[in-house]
Amino acid sequence: MSYARPPGLPIVDAMTPAVLVLAGPVTRDEVPGLSDEVRALLRTTRAGVVVCDVAGLGPPGLGTVDLLARLQLAARRAGGRIRLRDPDPGLHALLDLVGLRFEVEGQSEQGEPPLGVEEEVEPGEPAV
Repeated sequence: MSYARPPGLPIVDAMTPAVLVLAGPVTRDEVPGLSDEVRALLRTTRAGVVVCDVAGLGPPGLGTVDLLARLQLAARRAGGRIRLRDPDPGLHALLDLVGLRFEVEGQSEQGEPPLGVEEEVEPGEPAV
């Protein structure tokens, strides 16, 4: 059974961020196109976040750091931000070393306890 597609633009959930999969070593020539893609994804989804799947980038290096910094800059200029998915522990350490902070999927926000962790209360205080 088939049916006709409804007229107009497809419905996009503004709470679900778009995903940009970054695979293989990315050359400097590809960076402007990827920056344009981040801006376009932010514009079309209106979610304010683009998730960059970095699992396939290979070994971390300064080229990867430069790429992520430029994508974050493009996202900020478009009124959004990027979030990393599956970063290599070495990439995470390298980003910390150069002073760049990125939101990582599944990581609790700063100042918030991770999900499933209950804060300690004093004896005799009611549970909240």
